[in-house]
Amino acid sequence: MPEPVVPPGARHLSVLSTGQPPKPDGGRKPSWLKVRATMGPNFNELKGLMRGAELNTVCESAGCPNIFECWENREATFLIGGEKCTRACPFCQIGTGKPKEYDTDEPRRVAHTVARMGLKFAVITGVARDDLEDGGSWLFAESIRQVRELLPGCGVEVLIPDFRGKPESLRKVTDAAPEVLAHNIETVPRLFKRIRPGFRYEKTLKLLERAREWLPKETPTKSNLILGMGEEPGEVLQTMQDLHDAKVELLTISQYLQPTKQHLPVDRFVTPEEFASYKEAAEAIGFAWV
Repeated sequence: MPEPVVPPGARHLSVLSTGQPPKPDGGRKPSWLKVRATMGPNFNELKGLMRGAELNTVCESAGCPNIFECWENREATFLIGGEKCTRACPFCQIGTGKPKEYDTDEPRRVAHTVARMGLKFAVITGVARDDLEDGGSWLFAESIRQVRELLPGCGVEVLIPDFRGKPESLRKVTDAAPEVLAHNIETVPRLFKRIRPGFRYEKTLKLLERAREWLPKETPTKSNLILGMGEEPGEVLQTMQDLHDAKVELLTISQYLQPTKQHLPVDRFVTPEEFASYKEAAEAIGFAWV
């Protein structure tokens, strides 16, 4: 791999690899990652809505620590395609196994739950469904259509798997014209095979590049990087550059937290100052929002 191009606003990132990063200590999180869990009326109402509609959320299935804050603010990310994923990423808490049958009524239930939640913007992701010919792409496309039919003013962001690289499956989703299309790269090339064993780095970039070509100009593409799994600063910068070269406009950068002792251990906790540096670097590269 060529040396990463370091933009002017990111030159100070080179010091990150020479310092002593905060290391995990017996599973204890640093102060900046600790929050008080508050289960208010909105949290309990949303939990009831999801159970009543027989829907899954990535908030619950992936063990997201922000669930209390998000649900209290009436924000949730729907998880379609069932609760079992056909791939096994060592950082992800979503269960791996043989999924249930194709639930073609799920998009309708998602749309009606979005309406009951009073959302103006809905976020929908899904498990990998390698058992299906289309990889589950119809579910994403139909969910977009159902939400838009019921709530014409509601925006939809979809976070999609790679559909095993099938262009025709991706096309189903882009033709449905979501407001945002996301596909997460998650980690750097050196760690990709270990962190994302069912995916391929170059195929991820190709999917994002194709999506940009097929989507309306005003619809941005988006990706995510998870830090704290053994990556080096220079590798992060190169991955950000690769994503920008694939015409990705929106980037999120997050901290990995180990869901259980059976999952990949945390290599380090990235400080708020480092996150600010990466944000500055990504903006210097040219991302529209970080």
